[in-house]
Amino acid sequence: MPISTAYVPTDRPERYIKQLVSHLGRKATTTLSTDGRATIALSHGECVLAPAGGALEMIATAADAEALAGVQDVVTRHLLRFATQEELRTEWTEPVAGDELEILSPVAGDYLLTHCTQPDELLRELVARTREATGGAAGMQISHDEGAFLSLLVRMTGARRAIEVGVFTGYSSLCVARALPEDGHLLACDVSEEWTSIAREYWERAGVADRVELRIGPALDTLRALPAEPVYDFAFIDADKPSYPAYYEEIVSRLRPGGLIVLDNVFQGGRVFDPAFQEASQVAIRQVNELIARDERVESVMLPVRDGVTLARRR
Repeated sequence: MPISTAYVPTDRPERYIKQLVSHLGRKATTTLSTDGRATIALSHGECVLAPAGGALEMIATAADAEALAGVQDVVTRHLLRFATQEELRTEWTEPVAGDELEILSPVAGDYLLTHCTQPDELLRELVARTREATGGAAGMQISHDEGAFLSLLVRMTGARRAIEVGVFTGYSSLCVARALPEDGHLLACDVSEEWTSIAREYWERAGVADRVELRIGPALDTLRALPAEPVYDFAFIDADKPSYPAYYEEIVSRLRPGGLIVLDNVFQGGRVFDPAFQEASQVAIRQVNELIARDERVESVMLPVRDGVTLARRR
């Protein structure tokens, strides 16, 4: 599904948004939130409008390029009709699909990597070992800035009991286990004996193997077999995407008040933004994103960290 954006300089973005919602509401489904953000859902696509400092931001989406052009035309014509006191410049970007969006530019990504706590020799060696042992699958390993982020979160929450769903070769679990106190415990769930054998080696070398309990098998079975009491302080989910909603439900009920769940890859490379992508992974991630945003059991925030990270704190 094509996506296009427009940035329209104006001192009256809120006024134009209200006028568009009021007028187009006769032939479309419209919503207007208290922060001024509005959605106009037409029969052939959708446009989101938001006030920015000195500008109106617009995001148009549709099933194909022809329908997108129709959405752009409807919104632009009505916007210019309302602009009786100024001359607006409305220029839409070239249409792109969700997986073509640049979530994080290489320049920003490199800057982030060089301006966080740097990995020690053991972590750097694990990265190299993972590339050598797993080849193209090495992209499943989190980046070292995200690893530093996990360690910081564990320490900030004072976590003692943690869960990880999706171990791979152990980079993230090593970051979590090192941040736990000496008597801390990490339940690590995975299905691969081969890849977690590398993780075991590095847990041993880091001196945290006694803090990590690895369970091989379907993670849902492992989670459902746990006592129902809310005793966990921290959880990191980075495994098969279709199971994210189920993983979340099993873990959130076992979190103590103040406990934190971190979910990785909630952008799916930009595919979650584009309804044209309807594979099981994208459908499930959209589902869990919506679930968390409306879940009164938690307070949450979604961050543009790498491929998107959601933090959900149990109330």
